[in-house]
Amino acid sequence: MAGKNSSVVCVTGAGGYVASWLIKLLLSQGYTVNGTVRNPRDEKNVHLKKLENSAERLKIVKADLLDFNSVFAAVKGCDGVFHVASPVPPGSVPNPEVELVKPALEGTINVLKACSEAKVKRAVIVSSVAAVYMNPKWPKDRVMDETCWSDIEYCKANNQWYCVSKTVAEAEAWEYANKTGLNVVTLCPTLVLGPMLQHATNASSLALVKILREGYEETENNLRKIVDVRDVAEALKLVYEKPEAEGRYICTAHAIKNRDLVQTLKEIYPNYNYPKSFKDGGNMSEVSSEKLQRLGWKYRPLKETLVDSVENYKQAGLLHN
Repeated sequence: MAGKNSSVVCVTGAGGYVASWLIKLLLSQGYTVNGTVRNPRDEKNVHLKKLENSAERLKIVKADLLDFNSVFAAVKGCDGVFHVASPVPPGSVPNPEVELVKPALEGTINVLKACSEAKVKRAVIVSSVAAVYMNPKWPKDRVMDETCWSDIEYCKANNQWYCVSKTVAEAEAWEYANKTGLNVVTLCPTLVLGPMLQHATNASSLALVKILREGYEETENNLRKIVDVRDVAEALKLVYEKPEAEGRYICTAHAIKNRDLVQTLKEIYPNYNYPKSFKDGGNMSEVSSEKLQRLGWKYRPLKETLVDSVENYKQAGLLHN
C-alpha cells in the first residue's frame, strides 16, 4: 500500500536494470530514495525521473563508489542501503583484476564503511549466483544452497572474472559484517530477465535478445536459471524489511534448458531468428531459493517474464521483426 512507509533508503547504481525496478517498487511503497549515479545529467538516467512519485521522493545523487566521501554523503541520514551497483563488462577486459575485481571490491567496502559511519540499520548487498556455483568440489547430485561458494582460484583458471569479482566482493562484505557487527544481508540472483525501464540494454537482457535475433547455427543446450527482474526487486525489499532475514539468499525461479526455452518462445513468437541446433553444454548443479521462499518470497510464471521481455524489446527497437 503506497504511503505506508516513511523510511529513507539509498540505492547505488540507480540507473541500472535491477536498481531501476527496485526504486520503482520502493517509491510505490512510500519510501524516500537517494539513488546514486555517476552523472545525474547523463541521458541514461532520464527514465528515473519518469517513475511515479519520483518528483516528491526520489533524489538523484552524484556519487563515485570509489570515492568514500561521495558515498557517505549519499548514505548519510538513510535507514537502509541497497548496494546494487557492480561493474558488468559487455565483453572481456584486458586487465580484469584492475578493471573488474578491484572496483567491485573497493566499491563494496566504501558502501559498507559509509553504512557503519551513518549508523544504517541494514545493508542489502546484491551479489550473484556467480558467487555460488563455480565450485567443482560440490557434489554433483546435491542441490546448491547458500553454504556453497564459488572457488576463486577455479574461477581465475577458467577466466571467469565476473565470478571472481562477485565472490571476492561478497566474501569481503561478510568479513566486514562479522568484524563490525553491521547488519548485512546478501541476495544472489541467477539470470535476470523481464522488461527494462532503462534505455541501454543490460548484459542479461542481451542474452535473450541474442537468442531471438542472431540465428546461431548451433548453441549449447545449457540449463538456464531464470528470475524476473520485478521478482528480484520484491526479494530485495523483503530481505530488507523482514527482521528475521539473515545471511545469504539465492534468488532463482525457473530452470529450463536452452532448447526448451527456444521452443517456449517459438510457440508464442514463431517468426524470430532462433538458434538452429543445440549441442550438449556443461551444466552446473541445481540451485535452490528455498530459504528465500521460506521468508515469503513468490515469483511469477516464466511465460509472463518471457512475453513481457519480448514486448519490451520490440518497443525498444531491439528486434528486427
